[in-house]
Amino acid sequence: MSGLKISSLEIKSEVELPFAEQGVRAGFPSPAQDFMENSIDLNKELIKHPASTFFARVYGKSMIDSGVDEGDILVIDKSLEPKNGDMAVCYVDGEFTLKYIKVAQNEIWLMSANRDFSPLKITPQNEFMIWGVVTYSIKNQHKRV
Repeated sequence: MSGLKISSLEIKSEVELPFAEQGVRAGFPSPAQDFMENSIDLNKELIKHPASTFFARVYGKSMIDSGVDEGDILVIDKSLEPKNGDMAVCYVDGEFTLKYIKVAQNEIWLMSANRDFSPLKITPQNEFMIWGVVTYSIKNQHKRV
């Protein structure tokens, strides 16, 4: 299972940062700096329900094929109703884990995004709770060795 370090949320401050509303092309260069007239507050953009939103840092490699790597930060909303296919933080037998939820034929399965990890079928013997739904993952693209 992947481990998670969960942190509470504090959004008392507002930080408006320059925002390129027209986007940034991933192909040919664009003079994005010329279009930074607007600003964005990531608290407002990423957090819809402050009272029920938490952050967690990912430990482990069970979700790497979905682009979630060790060290990424997750934004988790506990107020959302989990649905089939959602990425969620689940509490299973005393541990938090990050998995996709799969509901099939009245069974709940927790699915990794890494072939090295087997699906986990939830049974009545498991202590189980879907703790929150992942709404965003934040990735450090400038990793230094």
